[in-house]
Amino acid sequence: MKPATVKQIKTELENKPQDELIEICLRLSKFNKENKELINYVLFQSYDENEYIENVKLFIKEEFDNLNFSRNSFLKKGVRRILKLVKKHIKYSKNKETEIELLLYFNIMLKNRVIPEVYYSDEIIKNLYYRQEEAIKKKVMKLHEDLQFDYLRQLEGLE
Repeated sequence: MKPATVKQIKTELENKPQDELIEICLRLSKFNKENKELINYVLFQSYDENEYIENVKLFIKEEFDNLNFSRNSFLKKGVRRILKLVKKHIKYSKNKETEIELLLYFNIMLKNRVIPEVYYSDEIIKNLYYRQEEAIKKKVMKLHEDLQFDYLRQLEGLE
């Protein structure tokens, strides 16, 4: 069975009464944790993007504090998991500045907390850091010149 297109879904939703729309949203929230998190963002956090960024930064910091440094394999898995969570929060926002802020913070935490511990022994984590740095630079170039200047200065501060 092939799912309907976004346009078809939008048309159908426009024809539904408000009570049915609420029921559809609640039903969606029950099926998938990601759906529930997205609904939570849209309803409660999208109005204040700066607060959302600060909450996600706090979450990232807590995750880096809980990393297991006992073995490099645990460390790599933990760092990849944190990056996956960061990208999930970026996906909810769809705001370029939020994306850059969160990726920059991830790189700051990675450089300050992880890289000094494994600098000479693990190329994978260093490569992950550099890939994120390049991704940030590409995204910054799509922004307004003033924002570019600010973010590029922050990136230079990392190097």
